[in-house]
Amino acid sequence: MEIVIFAGLFFLVIVLIIMVLNFIPVGLWVSAAAAGVKVSIFSLIGMRLRRVRPDKIIKPLIKGTKAGLDINTNQLESHLLSGGRVDNVVDALIAAHRANLELSFEKAAAIDLAGRDVFEAVRMSVNPKIIETPWISAVAVDGIEVKVVARVTVRANLSRLVGGAGEETIVARVGEGIVTTVGSSKSHKEVLENPDKISQVVLSKGLDSGTAFEILSIDIADIDIGRNIGAHLQIEQADADKKIAQAKAEERRALAIAMEQEMKAQVEEMKAKVIEAEAMIPTAIAQALKNGNMGVLDYYNLEKTKADISLKESLSNMNFEVGVKGIDKNN
Repeated sequence: MEIVIFAGLFFLVIVLIIMVLNFIPVGLWVSAAAAGVKVSIFSLIGMRLRRVRPDKIIKPLIKGTKAGLDINTNQLESHLLSGGRVDNVVDALIAAHRANLELSFEKAAAIDLAGRDVFEAVRMSVNPKIIETPWISAVAVDGIEVKVVARVTVRANLSRLVGGAGEETIVARVGEGIVTTVGSSKSHKEVLENPDKISQVVLSKGLDSGTAFEILSIDIADIDIGRNIGAHLQIEQADADKKIAQAKAEERRALAIAMEQEMKAQVEEMKAKVIEAEAMIPTAIAQALKNGNMGVLDYYNLEKTKADISLKESLSNMNFEVGVKGIDKNN
């Protein structure tokens, strides 16, 4: 009986020991002590209670302490609880310390929480990065298109990483500077003869202002000639002027046709009135004869006059036709 009780107590103690060892990271505490990092066992228990993984704090702390950094568990735990990457921040601090760059833990943590890779930024401060722009198209004063590819050598500015503009802004500003410089050149030949002029002018504009980088140099990697934009624009303008002239001519033609139609309508109306008036003449003559306002002799003279007029018109038309035929024969 006593053996069973002893075995049960022994098993219970073993379970309790396993639970305590699982809750208290004794291994990390031993590793920290062996590395000369002073961390109390109660600090590790507190991390467990605050639901912070002790290995996420102790391992970077050991690494930083060995590198000569002055950091503590409270700083690392606070940054981890804020959503930061503790290991990345410690690596950045070690790299900055080895490169003799001034970078405090607070600054590195702020850069990390801003969403930037602080370790990559420190590396870029030591080893500048080359940013290559896409083909940038610009037009000189003579209308010739010039295409340029530039390589921008930049170095990260740690003091402006928080709130500073990124690589896209650098590329956009360099492109704007290239377009302005080429656009102010009188001829594309000037650009081809002296491409360094682009680099000098663009670099003097202070394009890295307000960005997270410092521009060290701008080099023209490639340059090429594109289309004759000036001639193309002139052709398009000529086509536009032609279409405008055709539209105006069509408008005048339509107006002339409308006026012609209107005149024809007026002539037809006048003819209708003349025919109507001529139709009333016999009735008027008969009424005049009946009333005694016109005699038979007067009516005879009127008919004679009409016959003479008809004869003269016939003769005139015949003479005109004969003259036209004579002219045709002579020709």
